[in-house]
Amino acid sequence: MEKRILGRTGYEVSVIGFGGIPIQNVDEKTAISLVEEAHKQGINFIDTARGYNESEKLLGKALEVVGRDKFYIATKSMQRTYEGVLEELKTSMENLKVDYIDLFQFHNVSKEPEFETIFSENGALKAIKEMKEKGIVREIGVTSHSVDMLDKLIDTDEFATIQFPYNAVEDQATKAFAKAKKKNIGVITMKPLAGGAIPLGEICLRYNLENENVTLAIPGMDSIEQIIENTSVGNNPRKLTDEEKAKLQDTIKDLGTNFCRRCGYCAPCSVGIDIPANFLMEGYYSRYDLKDWAMTRYNSMEKNAKDCIQCGDCEPRCPYDLPIIKMLEHVAETLV
Repeated sequence: MEKRILGRTGYEVSVIGFGGIPIQNVDEKTAISLVEEAHKQGINFIDTARGYNESEKLLGKALEVVGRDKFYIATKSMQRTYEGVLEELKTSMENLKVDYIDLFQFHNVSKEPEFETIFSENGALKAIKEMKEKGIVREIGVTSHSVDMLDKLIDTDEFATIQFPYNAVEDQATKAFAKAKKKNIGVITMKPLAGGAIPLGEICLRYNLENENVTLAIPGMDSIEQIIENTSVGNNPRKLTDEEKAKLQDTIKDLGTNFCRRCGYCAPCSVGIDIPANFLMEGYYSRYDLKDWAMTRYNSMEKNAKDCIQCGDCEPRCPYDLPIIKMLEHVAETLV
């Protein structure tokens, strides 16, 4: 498996990592077999999160069998406060059955109030930096879905890694990745297959890895077949041919206009709907087959697609001219 250095962490990681969202769909025996196969195929980086339901627990069971020392373990927390993040760190370590975390990430920092809380005197960053001093957390990273916030997070110089969506239709962070590379910050790409919207797995992953500023991609995997297909990209690296590039572009065109890149330019919604988050949950529901997980998060939103009043304020702001109102109607009809 091809390996690259994950920025200032110094970790030599496989260019294909194990994305831990969909493993929550399988039973314990299958989870163990998946992690065994991942190791066999050369993967040495696992990414999960407190918010991924049973993912941490299943991975913890698998690590008992395969060996914790075979992988760099990354997890994430949505907590922004000092006490809150320490509680979640404790839970993550218990679930994963480990006594330290290789990479602890602040999960989906996309809004200014979150940023301010994390960096405050009683914020989560202070707590995790203290855990790093004790060796409980080895390195600190951050994830986001806002390119403007990502740029700001890079500028803080507090993080060894960043994680952001990147694929052939979501390349808005290209400049930020180059900036991160210059600062020796590792770049982890999530959604390399656009949440499953692009049915060209191998080509999509090779597209990711042709970006010299990307360290590794972490596609979600819940079958042996997916692991073998995805790791073949790292085990047999090769450049995209002109024909493959054309095929990728044709597929992107076939996605039509109904594809949200989660840039956030549609905000603010007049009634407070987080529009990209609603489209994201519909994607998890329909493409990842994470129906219960997506419904729980959709229904926990203070306002969701069913609350749209069709004012139309959002649509002129969309740089991709998406029919947002019709798309929200589809979300409301699907997530019921």
